[in-house]
Amino acid sequence: MTIRSAYLQAARSAAQLLADPAVAAAWEQPSALAEFRVSGLAGHLGRQVSRVVELTAAGPATQTPIGLLDHFERSAWVGATVDSPTSVGVRESGEKDAAAGPAALADTIAAHVTALADTFATLPDDLVVSLPWAGWALTFDDFLVTRLLEIAVHNDDLAVSVGVDAPAQPEEVLEPVFALLTRLAVRQHGATAVLRALSRAERAPATIAAI
Repeated sequence: MTIRSAYLQAARSAAQLLADPAVAAAWEQPSALAEFRVSGLAGHLGRQVSRVVELTAAGPATQTPIGLLDHFERSAWVGATVDSPTSVGVRESGEKDAAAGPAALADTIAAHVTALADTFATLPDDLVVSLPWAGWALTFDDFLVTRLLEIAVHNDDLAVSVGVDAPAQPEEVLEPVFALLTRLAVRQHGATAVLRALSRAERAPATIAAI
């Protein structure tokens, strides 16, 4: 299975979660994330699909892509506090994407997932996409890995927020997510800390949180 097919599986799970009646029922309530309402969190989850639609429609980048770890090193949201301008902007964007309501959001994201399945079949293997909000480019497959991470994490956030089980993900989705999180944790905490956390509870550090 390719990253692209794994992404489509994850995107379908996000679309199904967004259509769950529990999401609509809790729409105006606080979510499990600080300062995020369920509506804004749902909008942010949907953005992990609509963003891919936007980038495929924009065509290939002319920039040289940077590496996946460099992308996270440069990203302003990594480590940002809940009241930072970056975090506030993410919440505002989520609410904007959710403004039409839960049914409209769910329908839009489901339609995007269906369309992307056809779009992916036409894309070159070596596609590079520009990230206009960031100012750099990634290979398309690396960008999809970042979306796999976002969907896996925010599926869980949204499910916990509305009291349902998080969508189960197949190994093909989880492997690249865990690989990325491990690489980020090693970069942030060092290899020894990650090794001890995974193998030696008596010497494990307090956290090896990757992001």
